[in-house]
Amino acid sequence: MPDNTLRNRGLTIGYVAERTGLSPSAIRFYEEEGLVRPDRNDGGHRRYARSDIRRLSFVMISQGLGFTIAEIREALADLPEHRTPDRRDWARISRRFGRVLDERIARMQALRARLDGCIGCGCLSLKTCALYNPKDKARSRGQGPRYVMGDRSDEI
Repeated sequence: MPDNTLRNRGLTIGYVAERTGLSPSAIRFYEEEGLVRPDRNDGGHRRYARSDIRRLSFVMISQGLGFTIAEIREALADLPEHRTPDRRDWARISRRFGRVLDERIARMQALRARLDGCIGCGCLSLKTCALYNPKDKARSRGQGPRYVMGDRSDEI
């Protein structure tokens, strides 16, 4: 299909699949989830905008980084519906996701640093827990591995 025809009538699901590497069934799933909204031609066939290639690429990357469909949907909801998103639109999403990624990286680094010692989970089975978490004092801050979640033993 010549490029001019694609521009006038929209992109077919096959073309979008070819460009993104996604299967047509995955593209339809993302449509069901509200991540892309193709038009329909007179025959009822889906027709995608060029910007949907970028949206779907963003979805693939975001899922690979551990973002949920709900988080991705929320971020994409900020993009304009009736025009191709520009650099400022994507920068806004990037900043939001960047903050979340920075938080995840910090948690992973804390986990890596504490994995062989006490993580403040309340098990009291390691000898070091008697030093870092005597009498399960980390429990006073709530459930879970408190020290990995950001609490420090000297604060409890």
